Amino acid sequence: MPLTFDIKSAQLPLVALLLKTDQLAGLVDELFTQFGPTGESPDFFDNDPMVVDFCQLQTKFEAEEIKQLMMVLQQCKLKPLAFRNASESQGVAAKEVGLIESPTEMPIIKNKPQNEAPSLQSFEVVKELVREITGPKTLVIDRPLRSGQKVYARGADLIVLAMVNAGAEVAADGHIHVYAPLRGKAMAGASGDTQARIFSLFLAPELVSIAGVYRTSENALSENIQGKAAQVRLSGDGQEKLIFEALVG
Repeated sequence: MPLTFDIKSAQLPLVALLLKTDQLAGLVDELFTQFGPTGESPDFFDNDPMVVDFCQLQTKFEAEEIKQLMMVLQQCKLKPLAFRNASESQGVAAKEVGLIESPTEMPIIKNKPQNEAPSLQSFEVVKELVREITGPKTLVIDRPLRSGQKVYARGADLIVLAMVNAGAEVAADGHIHVYAPLRGKAMAGASGDTQARIFSLFLAPELVSIAGVYRTSENALSENIQGKAAQVRLSGDGQEKLIFEALVG
């Protein structure tokens, strides 16, 4: 199942389940086999809030069928909270089991993470972590970021207190501080601030960028920087070069 996503202006990690079959019994079996307690990927989710998307289906479902689906999602460490793009009858059934209606317009950008789960035909999981804030503030993230997740601090600095795994992405209009291993992508000064910097206690990124000037892991860092506490900044000579400097305790 392609794990794709970019859901903006969300204040929580959000998962959308895009239904592709009207055979809910088969769907339930696939979900449980893949993500259930005894499934192939039992720890793939971590009690992530979920919205159920009916946009590809016109089938009339009974509340009892949707209730069964909700129970399986909970066993897969998901928290179904809302639904969207439902027909009138689907909406009635969803509300009967306690779901609320979510806005239908949700901006999504396809982006497949490296550790995506096997492709399944009856559903698609649309997933990403994006948090946007406005104003001169600081956004603090205190949980690890998995592959395919993204955090964007709009108009703010970003502080991450846990690991940024490979395939994850952190971006900020200001500085980025990662007080843990940085193995994914980090983009500071995303709106063009050339004074922004990236700090990490363990710098081993797939990509770093400041104000659009970037460097990937294909260009290896020096031994005194790779896997060490270090900072990244732009040179002050107008040549727009990334400077990597070790942080001395």
